[in-house]
Amino acid sequence: MKSIIHSLIPNCRFLAISAAVAAALINPLAAADRGEAYFSDWPEGKSPAVVGKRVAENFLPRQFRYQTDPKKVREGVIYPEVITWYGSLVVADLIKDKDLLDKLIAKFELYLTDEGAKAINPSAHVDYRVFGMLPLEIHRINQDKRCLELGLKMADAQWATTTPDGITTEARYWIDDMYMIPAVQVQAFRATKDVKYLDRAALAMSSYLDRLQKENGLFFHGENSHFYWGRGNGWMAAGAAELLLDLPESHPQRARILAGYRKMMKGLLEYQAEGGLWRQLIDKPASWPETSGSAMFAFGMITGVKNGWLDAATYGPAARKAWLALVDQLDEKANLKEVCVGTNKGFDEPYYDARPRTAGDLHGQAPMLWSAMALMR
Repeated sequence: MKSIIHSLIPNCRFLAISAAVAAALINPLAAADRGEAYFSDWPEGKSPAVVGKRVAENFLPRQFRYQTDPKKVREGVIYPEVITWYGSLVVADLIKDKDLLDKLIAKFELYLTDEGAKAINPSAHVDYRVFGMLPLEIHRINQDKRCLELGLKMADAQWATTTPDGITTEARYWIDDMYMIPAVQVQAFRATKDVKYLDRAALAMSSYLDRLQKENGLFFHGENSHFYWGRGNGWMAAGAAELLLDLPESHPQRARILAGYRKMMKGLLEYQAEGGLWRQLIDKPASWPETSGSAMFAFGMITGVKNGWLDAATYGPAARKAWLALVDQLDEKANLKEVCVGTNKGFDEPYYDARPRTAGDLHGQAPMLWSAMALMR
């Protein structure tokens, strides 16, 4: 084997080639289909199982904003808390850590009581409806019918009123919506196998692709906010990947969504910074590397490679580089650094570049968990 590798790569004694990469060189067709060459042989402490467990354990003891800030009580549990909890559940399930999984599920018991239900915001807004994905994931794990009922109630409420083209009236044509809407609808499909939930998510995503995607594959933050904001684009990358996991090959919107997803991934590949991350404003070299959007892009690429939607040899190295760069941004308590705080639509570049950066913000913790789970799925 050593002689074959040497003949393929001159001076390979100067390269650190993993066993998986060596196998890919000898039998590229066998290894390239799911990206095994790029998604294994991690440095110590950087495997998705180890990192995912650390980040999930970081989430477990946290109190929620409504519990710590009296001014926010009316908002209840907010979307960054929901999506981090979801990622923690999936990771705990994948690594088969029953103790961690049981504790994460027990944490939800409060919200199945009359008192806890007051912290579930009923507003007709994508940021609150996404709460439904959480009980639906718990139901997937333990078949709790109370969770199924709660999750479906929120998924169906999102489509209680629609536009003439059949899309929920909650659609704002902010790119953020393209995680919030598919997330709860896809989870409802996973719980029921009722294709109406996939139809809803696919119809909405196709419309967003048609209205917001640009020639370079990226998306403006909104129709009147003409900036390629990192995390804004990340929502689309993550939402499209989650939807494509369940959207059948025969679905009428699949080809459109897959084409838009691939166009986006190609555009992102061109803008990845040398260190492995993407920037707060993706297309601006002077903008700072931001981790939450980068983690969402990593999730999107990993999922695409592992499911054969993206060429492994092209996107596998980029996804691996992003994962390792993100792990390097975790502090000793598993808080992800360099996360842009919550951000409204902006109307000039200085607005985005001046946004505060923080560590441990759940906007960043969540996609770290998603990337870990994508690597383990």
